[in-house]
Amino acid sequence: MNIIDNEFTDVTTPSGPMRTYLFRPKTEGIFPGVVLFTEIFQVTHQMRRAASMIAGHGFVVAVPEIFHDHLPGGKVLPYTDEGTKQGRAVKTGKALAAFDADAQAVSEMLANYSRCTGKIGMMGFCIGGHLAVRAATLNQVGACAAFYPSGLHCGALGQGDSADTLERFKDLQGESVFFLGTKDDLIPAEGRARVLKSLNASKVNFRWLELPADHAFMRDAGPTYDAELSLQCYQETVNLFRRNLL
Repeated sequence: MNIIDNEFTDVTTPSGPMRTYLFRPKTEGIFPGVVLFTEIFQVTHQMRRAASMIAGHGFVVAVPEIFHDHLPGGKVLPYTDEGTKQGRAVKTGKALAAFDADAQAVSEMLANYSRCTGKIGMMGFCIGGHLAVRAATLNQVGACAAFYPSGLHCGALGQGDSADTLERFKDLQGESVFFLGTKDDLIPAEGRARVLKSLNASKVNFRWLELPADHAFMRDAGPTYDAELSLQCYQETVNLFRRNLL
């Protein structure tokens, strides 16, 4: 399928309009939806390619600007030390309730989008992985793919690092798959063990994949990119969404 990637809409949220990019098959028809939450750098070319990868397999993918209430519309942070510093500062300056409200708003927009069947999945990378998991506890979601979700193990999301996402695992909808790297210093072994323990206690439907990779191994323009693992993980993700959303 061919993809168009030049469509966007401004989703209404309590903290202002949230620019959201829509990627969908060019062919006519309606398709299941996937909300893709980005890294702290927002909607970079790498995140656009990730959205196109999923959309090309028969899904409508919505990619919101997660820092829309702190950065101007269309703002992309560079993959540099300065960009990382700015992204982390914005992340810790945003209220947890605002992240939740944004997730609810983009989910409702996508479920009601004219080219969407109304069935919704979540996916995300780094902070976006955490947001995807949290969104899957807030909404009627059929599936969730979380790639190296930062902050899950320690509650680091929003002001005060007090996210209660681990305690919300029991509310996860559908099937979830977690992709983590064994060489990831941002999510160390003890952190991964804590998340896995909470998932097992929640008795929800999930798969846990620990891979011989560093953080951001899916980012195709970075020093930790692993092409072979990325291809495998994308196939796992497409299969996940097809099992649960079609």
